[in-house]
Amino acid sequence: MAALSISRRSFLAAGGVLVVGLGLDGVGRASAQTVAGADRFLGKSLAPDAVDSFLAVHADGSVTLFVGKVDIGTGGRIAMRQIVGEELDVPLERIAMIEGDTALTPNQGATAGSYGIARGGTQLRQAAATARQALLAQAAQRLGRPAGDLQIVDGVVRAKDGTGAVTYGELIGDRAFNLKVDGGAPLKAPQSFRFIGKSLPRPDLPAKVTGRHRYLHDLTLPSMLHARVIRPPAHGATLVSVDASSVAAIGGARVVRIQNFLAVVAEREWDAVRAARALQCKWTAGTGLPDSTKEFDSMRASRVVRDQEIAKRGDLSALSAPAPGMRALAASYRWPIQTHGSIGPSCGVADVRADRATVWSSSQNTHGFQTTCARLLGLERDRVRVIYLDGAGSYGPNGADDAAAEAALLSKTLGKPVRVQWTRQEEHGLDPKGPAQLLELRAAVDADGEVAAWETQAWLPIATANLPNIPLLSLDAAGIPQTPGRSTGLIYQNVDPPYTMPNVNAVVHWIPDAPLRTSAIRAPGKVANTFAVESFVDEIAALARVDPVEFRLRRLTNPRGLEVLRRLTARMGWQPRPSPRPVDPKAAVLTGRGIAYIHYKHEETLVAMGMEVAVERATGRIRVTRVVCAQDCGLMINPDCVQSQLEGNIIQTLSRTLHEEIVYDRNGVTTVDWASYPILTFPEVPALEFELIQRLDQPPLGVGEAASTPVPAALGNAVFDATGVRLRTVPFRADRVKAALARS
Repeated sequence: MAALSISRRSFLAAGGVLVVGLGLDGVGRASAQTVAGADRFLGKSLAPDAVDSFLAVHADGSVTLFVGKVDIGTGGRIAMRQIVGEELDVPLERIAMIEGDTALTPNQGATAGSYGIARGGTQLRQAAATARQALLAQAAQRLGRPAGDLQIVDGVVRAKDGTGAVTYGELIGDRAFNLKVDGGAPLKAPQSFRFIGKSLPRPDLPAKVTGRHRYLHDLTLPSMLHARVIRPPAHGATLVSVDASSVAAIGGARVVRIQNFLAVVAEREWDAVRAARALQCKWTAGTGLPDSTKEFDSMRASRVVRDQEIAKRGDLSALSAPAPGMRALAASYRWPIQTHGSIGPSCGVADVRADRATVWSSSQNTHGFQTTCARLLGLERDRVRVIYLDGAGSYGPNGADDAAAEAALLSKTLGKPVRVQWTRQEEHGLDPKGPAQLLELRAAVDADGEVAAWETQAWLPIATANLPNIPLLSLDAAGIPQTPGRSTGLIYQNVDPPYTMPNVNAVVHWIPDAPLRTSAIRAPGKVANTFAVESFVDEIAALARVDPVEFRLRRLTNPRGLEVLRRLTARMGWQPRPSPRPVDPKAAVLTGRGIAYIHYKHEETLVAMGMEVAVERATGRIRVTRVVCAQDCGLMINPDCVQSQLEGNIIQTLSRTLHEEIVYDRNGVTTVDWASYPILTFPEVPALEFELIQRLDQPPLGVGEAASTPVPAALGNAVFDATGVRLRTVPFRADRVKAALARS
């Protein structure tokens, strides 16, 4: 069997594209949220300022929502319905929702930054409010009554005196509004809320908890081929030769090579797996990776592209020339490279035909990925349709875009639908990683415990401005041009303290490179920055012999920040005292408590986190026994969904803090399974308690990320309180803790 080998030139010249039909039957089975007959909406407005882009009212009074944001486990499928049901006064069971389909939904940007509800939901709410005003005006004309004499009940506009009524379906059923979204359209007053602020059940959960939910991984299309991509054995290796005859005995298996991009396909997935294992090929030795054991030293010594001052105010001379009686404090904090660790490896499906293409992906940015796919396939953007289907989740770009791009390349080459499934080793080894971060902090503290000067210096890999997408593995391998660079998220935010201090300097030293491909990972940068800042605040409080809560309260001026701290300590039953507590040298288990606080991005959600821990002296094992979280995220559309998000934030970040660290050698990542890259286990999950502050009259501030950020500092501060030992390098593995205890 000869390998199918094509040049980049001939690949780009080949027309490629897709089946524009959703095959709604198959897609409906693959995704519980897909609306039957969704393709009837093809050709509708997608303009970001048009009411018709966001919603349609049908003749039977039902409503369809079109949402560019996607629900990656945050509860958006119920929250968006609550928002629109509230403004239109339509029962939620009459509302259907289409999300993340580039042919049907407006481009609301990536689902990222905790902006799904805060921005996407706010846009949808204003569109619904505009539609409500238009429907009232139409009803007033139809009924011959002033709009002020009318009321809306369950999608029916009625005269308040009962003399007439007309339904939404009668007013506009299945016709366009032809209106721009009115930013001034009045919103429902909180005292009239019927759905907003209620903990209503999520429509996707019953199928998920009973194993009936259909994910992207379950999608099948007629004549679909299964593919496995063959990866180089070493970083930077290139393909020398392929022996296609080595898989000749596997019926139906084919080899596809586009320069250094190599894959096998087959009608049966198991045959593709067998072929991937059997294929004989030769690669060059590769270019090699640096020494991972010297990563932070390399960051500190790296060339600096530029310095960025995040905060600078006051006189910082006390740092270099402290006055008599003033004490100096300095500490360095290290955060490792981490993978998204998606429980299920990434998957992508594509159907590319001569002049159009459809790609199914769990991308968090389907509209952005549409542009990427159009470029790699050589098609006009409107000839490519990307449809979101649930994947394993990641809270940041994992391997999902890579898998879908690989499926698109192979489908274009073969002229059939192709499904690409990654393995666990690929997901851990090749997904874009959250980058390492190095932070050095200094402070001068006077005799009264006041902070005379504070400095944060951070060494972070610089992101590429206006990068259209994270560079994809397949495009580089196939020799298809793409913009090189790095994506990290806004990793500089919260490097400066949220407290009132007269003399502060916070600067980021942007360094040019990182050893592995990077992407944003949940609360990008802010987790590590808050770990450093809030740990250092505790170090200063301990130096001044001041209770860590009292120290913070004295320096907070934000009233909402003060409230979350007070609500936290009241729930914990916090008794003021300096930290650490007196340590019994004979105790086998040491217990302590700790807190941390964050005003996310200094302008969004406010969170205070408290923890109680037990540390085993003999093993160094940390057991988190209790976590209390107080949060103010403004308006909570669905408080139960908010609490679920907080639970996920806390559990995931405990895992990242206690266990997770990517390790690599010269050839590549070596922590490619759950044994070498462990995550938190069920027995390790602590008791979780919450104080959620509802503010019905305020805008929503976002929930997906903020509660992650104080977790590592609260944990480290609790360990310090228990042991008197300060942990400044994540993860807090038992061997590190044991060694630190031995040195104390």
